[in-house]
Amino acid sequence: MPAFGQALPKSLNFHCRFAPSLRAELLFTYDFFCAPAATKSHPPALTPGLVWLMAIACGLVVANIYYNQPLLADIGRTFQLTDSQASLVATLTQVGYTLGLFFVVPLGDKLERKRLILLLLLFSAGAMAAAALAPSFLLLIGASLLIGIFSAVPQLLVPMAAHLASDAERGRVVGKIMSGLLIGILASRTLSGYIGAHGGWRLVFGIGSGVMLALAVVLAVKLPKDQPDFEGTYGSLMKSLATLTRTLPVLRKSALTGAFLFASFSVFWTTLVFFLEGSPYFYKSDVAGFFGLIGALGALAAPLAGKSADTRGPAYAINIGILMALAAYLVLAFGGYHLVGLIVGVIVLDIGVQATHISNQSRIFSLVPEARSRLNTIYMTLYFIGGSVGSLVGGVAWHHYQWPGVCGVGLAFVAAAWLVNRFYGNTRPA
Repeated sequence: MPAFGQALPKSLNFHCRFAPSLRAELLFTYDFFCAPAATKSHPPALTPGLVWLMAIACGLVVANIYYNQPLLADIGRTFQLTDSQASLVATLTQVGYTLGLFFVVPLGDKLERKRLILLLLLFSAGAMAAAALAPSFLLLIGASLLIGIFSAVPQLLVPMAAHLASDAERGRVVGKIMSGLLIGILASRTLSGYIGAHGGWRLVFGIGSGVMLALAVVLAVKLPKDQPDFEGTYGSLMKSLATLTRTLPVLRKSALTGAFLFASFSVFWTTLVFFLEGSPYFYKSDVAGFFGLIGALGALAAPLAGKSADTRGPAYAINIGILMALAAYLVLAFGGYHLVGLIVGVIVLDIGVQATHISNQSRIFSLVPEARSRLNTIYMTLYFIGGSVGSLVGGVAWHHYQWPGVCGVGLAFVAAAWLVNRFYGNTRPA
């Protein structure tokens, strides 16, 4: 892909002589959409087996970020912490993931993606091992930050799959891969809760380190090489993030909507273990983790949302997803003290959040094909900023107001997502 500032064809240049601002916008559009064919690479074929391998890989890596949530109470007891202090493990992990999204994922448009993915897997294995052996809470949260940074692999695999897929099947492919990622997010809580209850929280991180090493070996053999077209410097790559954000209002709208909705998601999952350990449930971390398996039903919405994005457009699924998240928090607020109400709320919340997320990604990946990693960086950076804020605010709400406070701030974040999606920019949903 040519660098920004490439000369426009004479026909376009003539009409823009007296409109410098229009010419600047056309430069951006031409660079992304009208690059000469000779500069563009031909991606390898995307087979069904490769799609499922990428889905499994996404699930295994993203699990690194969520293993800690059912273990927070046990970690707090190990280091004699309050619940609010222990929740910093989850918060710092998501902060690290956000940093990885912003500074590492854009490299997927510049460096050979397979090599970058394998390197990150090795680093994440080391960070997980450091967490397992951490002798102090300070070192644990430092390792948690690194776990987040090096676990950005799924956000390289998703745009890679979107790049390899045809236009007609892109939504379905992204949906399938995201189903693996979502199952990893939610099933990780079940596994870590069970292992933590019977073998201690350190064993969970140790096993996770071994899984990363094994996955690196498999992907080294099976994952195809995929060389992007961007030939500029890292600095110009990062500067283009601002250009993309400024010139694509649909991207801004999707990112803000996703951020607020993921904040509501994180509010719930960060505080659930504390709620279940007290009245009226008095459950241990293994049962808290089991709720992740219940929530994994939300992953079933991913392929359906992708299919809907291919046929009816993403706006429909986004609106339905937000309404489902709103309904879920109403159920949790009034019925969360009863097991049936809590289970229903978990399922509806996860389906709503994931359907919205998949549809948002399908929408942004269609904007600028040559910049999918950077589009994903912008979207997912704001998305996980929202998640980090949700974890932090959720911990504070629980500390001061217990379950009513959690449900209150969760509803507030969902309402913010609805307002952004409905009114931001006063444009029709894309």
